[in-house]
Amino acid sequence: MRLILALLLPWLQFFTIGRPFAGIICLILQLTVIGWVPAAIWSVYALSQYSTDRKLARMNRS
Repeated sequence: MRLILALLLPWLQFFTIGRPFAGIICLILQLTVIGWVPAAIWSVYALSQYSTDRKLARMNRS
């Protein structure tokens, strides 16, 4: 679900992973038609990093 959100509304996905400042920057980038593709790529990359960080945190707790 977050991957679809990252592709359609990249700025909103940053707010769901707790990075509001990046979300505002991404929204400004997304407002331009040319900036939509880099914003979506950045959002998917940030989502993958967020997932990796959560897995590492779970592994360290065990």
